[in-house]
Amino acid sequence: MSLSAPKPAVIDGTPFRLGVVAACFNAGLVDGLLARVTDGLEAAGVKAGRIDVHRVPGSHEVPWAIARLAARGRYDCLIALGVLIGGDTNHHEMVGQSVSHALQRVAVDRGVPVINGVIVTDNLAQARARCTGRINRGAEFAHAALAMADLNHRLGGKS
Repeated sequence: MSLSAPKPAVIDGTPFRLGVVAACFNAGLVDGLLARVTDGLEAAGVKAGRIDVHRVPGSHEVPWAIARLAARGRYDCLIALGVLIGGDTNHHEMVGQSVSHALQRVAVDRGVPVINGVIVTDNLAQARARCTGRINRGAEFAHAALAMADLNHRLGGKS
């Protein structure tokens, strides 16, 4: 992921309903992402009651829950959150690729935007920097969700 994010447009989030699915694995890091996402959404005018948050055990379970929320047809955008950290094997990369493909498939098949906020890093320091540190990926995910919710409305409404 680039460190040169585009400058976010100012979008009024008041009319939007968003769903968030967050993994419980690496809870402190995911909780940091979730706090930054909800702060960003609420700062744009999305009411707390219009942000539905659901927890799943790990990142591999996130796409299933996102698909279930997409099937409801009441969200302007969905946000997937998780943290995968490298270890002695490349398991984190395999899970990250699987999750990414599944989330994209849900977005295309269901016609609802899905923001892939599953962070994949080589080590804990990189994860901390992106979830609770100087690189505010949560705010970036919130801005992306607002932009896609706005586009979703302009192209014909909710999922």
